[in-house]
Amino acid sequence: MNADPTGPTEKKGQPGLVSAALSGLCPRCRAKTLFAAPAGLANRCSNCGLDILSLERGGRFVGVVTMLLALVLILAALGVDEWLHPPLWASLLFWGPLTVGSVIGALRFYKTMWVYHQYEESQP
Repeated sequence: MNADPTGPTEKKGQPGLVSAALSGLCPRCRAKTLFAAPAGLANRCSNCGLDILSLERGGRFVGVVTMLLALVLILAALGVDEWLHPPLWASLLFWGPLTVGSVIGALRFYKTMWVYHQYEESQP
């Protein structure tokens, strides 16, 4: 089986989506300038000047991502509550930070994926 010339072997040294989302790497220069807030994109890359907001056109689907994640977290919380019967304070102490972290992580990953996809399509 031959390797596709446009596949991952051609893009050596580029980070994966997970590391790009965690670090907030610009798709053009790889500087840590993609996010201005924990889950909010910057207007422009301060290093290379790339207009990041023009690439992010998938904002309307952020609600869908958040709703799906909320459904998974609610089902998990109900399952844990039924199985372990933890006290209310323990549930709040566990599920509060987990929910906030999960939503921020999912939004960062989704927005990074969308910006990188749009950037690759805009390149000749």
